[in-house]
Amino acid sequence: MELKNTIFLVILLSITILQSSSATPNRSESDQFIVSSCQTTQYPSLCVHTLSAYATKIRHNNDQDLAQTALIISLARAKSVTIFVAKLAKETPRFKRREYLAIKDCIEVLGNSVDRLAQSVKELARAGHAVASEDFMWKMSNVQTWVSAALTDETTCLDGFSERAMGGKVKRLIRYKVVHVAQVTSNALALVNQFAEKRSVKFP
Repeated sequence: MELKNTIFLVILLSITILQSSSATPNRSESDQFIVSSCQTTQYPSLCVHTLSAYATKIRHNNDQDLAQTALIISLARAKSVTIFVAKLAKETPRFKRREYLAIKDCIEVLGNSVDRLAQSVKELARAGHAVASEDFMWKMSNVQTWVSAALTDETTCLDGFSERAMGGKVKRLIRYKVVHVAQVTSNALALVNQFAEKRSVKFP
């Protein structure tokens, strides 16, 4: 899948969220909701920064909108960094063997992360339509498991570049981008957990 296909998916899912709203959210209220909700994440400043651009698509006090948007952002950025690392591998032919193997492993695990995040976006949307507690909890358990696994994949990529012998330039380029994606994914997981907890208590 090319990056433009991922962008199309992001736009399509964002439109779906927006169309599900009964009215366009008030920007000020949405911003306040984002700031408040992001305090439960590990990287609150990053959380606010990434989600604020989508404030008009997030209904006030709607934790599903918030979690769904966070997952969409995580998916798009994971896909982007996967393409970046793959492109870097092709354009830089003179890697040391250790660097080459680390990059190869990184591309593989990042691809797994993208797949799991894509699954999570779809499953979270289905969970929002669940009418029974058992169905909702099952779907949310899937989302939590997949997002957690995606985060592990991203961390595994970073582990491959942790050794001192690894080339400085390659290490800096990849590590900077993957760390960012891992932090965005961590925040998305926290917001997913928050939605699961709040929604579960509403079922009889």
